[in-house]
Amino acid sequence: MNTTHANPTTPAVDVVPIRRVLVSVFDKTGLDRLAAALKVAGVRVASTGGTATALASQGVVVVDVSAITGFPEVLDGRVKTLHPNIFAGILARGDRPDDLAVLEDYGIERFDAVIVNLYDFQSVIAKPDCTPAQAIELIDIGGPSLVRAAAKNYAFTTVVTSPAQYDALIAAIGRGGTALAERRQLAAAAFDHTARYDAVIARWMAQHAGLVAEPGEEPTVVGDAGDEPPLPARVTFELDRRLPLRYGENPHQSAAMYAPAGTHMGLAGLKQLCGKELSYNNLLDLDAATRLAGLLQEPSAVVVKHTNPCGAATDPTVAAALAAAMAADPTSAFGSIVAVNRLFDRDCAELLCAPGLFVEVVAAPAFAKEAVEMLTTRPTWKGSVRLVEVPAGDPWEATAGLELRSVAGAILAQRPDDVCDDPATWRVATKTAPATALTQDLDFAFTLVRRLTSNAIAVCHGTSLAGAGIGQTSRVDAVRIALEKAGSKAQGGVLASDAFFPFPDSIELIAKAGIAAIVQPGGSKRDAEVIAAADAAGIPMLFTSRRHFRH
Repeated sequence: MNTTHANPTTPAVDVVPIRRVLVSVFDKTGLDRLAAALKVAGVRVASTGGTATALASQGVVVVDVSAITGFPEVLDGRVKTLHPNIFAGILARGDRPDDLAVLEDYGIERFDAVIVNLYDFQSVIAKPDCTPAQAIELIDIGGPSLVRAAAKNYAFTTVVTSPAQYDALIAAIGRGGTALAERRQLAAAAFDHTARYDAVIARWMAQHAGLVAEPGEEPTVVGDAGDEPPLPARVTFELDRRLPLRYGENPHQSAAMYAPAGTHMGLAGLKQLCGKELSYNNLLDLDAATRLAGLLQEPSAVVVKHTNPCGAATDPTVAAALAAAMAADPTSAFGSIVAVNRLFDRDCAELLCAPGLFVEVVAAPAFAKEAVEMLTTRPTWKGSVRLVEVPAGDPWEATAGLELRSVAGAILAQRPDDVCDDPATWRVATKTAPATALTQDLDFAFTLVRRLTSNAIAVCHGTSLAGAGIGQTSRVDAVRIALEKAGSKAQGGVLASDAFFPFPDSIELIAKAGIAAIVQPGGSKRDAEVIAAADAAGIPMLFTSRRHFRH
């Protein structure tokens, strides 16, 4: 018996010598270094399977777990460590005479340390060809049990769950053992390790089982929400701190960006190529810019200020789209966030290098080498601009397909409003239909308005934003502001509304500005009055039957 724990009157001690350990690791990084230290210190080692083989190859004398349990590994290795001879040796409390008596009665030796890391379930399920059967076999049972047992008994047992902790363990062995404070910290890390592991498995199992809602908890279907699956009854995921930030929206607020473990899509996978550190507000604007750019199918550019587009355009080339987007509202474009949905090339960089321009962040799926060189050497703001690559892919996969938003004391969840509308499903509400030549413009305008803050109106000339009315408490005010911003560009342009017109007063303003066609969801009790006003003004109007509020 380990005499360190033999005295029944001895309370929990500060330093526990490491004389006997259990090692079972999936990730064998650094195992050679650990093996050498264990061998030099004369630490007795028990192990299993591949870990035992790896340790033995380093000259460590290893006792197989089956020799301790008196039972071979069975069920293809599913059962090997789950035995009282193992777990009693981990969980026995050194200050409890009854615990120590049990060990003596059954001839069980204590383990001073448990060194375990778990099957890499996350990497396996991330593979496109991973089958459910393969995933199931990578759900570790014994490993988490060993880790949790050792962590629970941290007063007397050291638990190590990462190769990054080996150096600290080796140092502790060399100085006579681990201190209580060290074991407590290692236990906290161990519970975090198993919590992360279980969260990944829980998410996968819920998808595999088709578990989307508890019986009797189906949501009430409103409108066309029935096209989507019911929301989960429970969502489990873990957030890693990915990016510490200088401060939040204001300097007195601390902040950081967190992302679900394992996801590298969307802003969670951004790669900053150069420039100052990103701020909280930069990330909010980047989200708005990249999501709108992602909705646009043609080569496109979006210019965002305070989470709203002040310029947006599509064109045969990204550079031409960028030029049109920057020209939509040059005043607001100063100090803005720019996003494009194609390679950011030399021509795009030439545009931004023009005198008098300044942008905070440029985002793109990729940057041409010469574009990066130009933006980081030529403009006067070269040292400030942040160039950010945002990878393609589904950013909602790691959150069970949900877009999350915090409110005081709770989280709101919804399916993202990221599916493109189909103009073929729109209905002509007025006596005359819009000219065929305006079809693309109307589609662009209605795509754009969905990413403006409600109440929202977008006036577009061709496939370029001309003016926007954003975040107004009345729709007629949003119309007025959008038309004022557009100025002469409203003549012959199109207008999109993110929700219905509650009164015909907006149509009067639209007619005076010379708008050629309107697209809106419809659905107002006064639709008939609005349609009559549009007919009287000779303005064709389409109903989409789908609202796009963004608050």
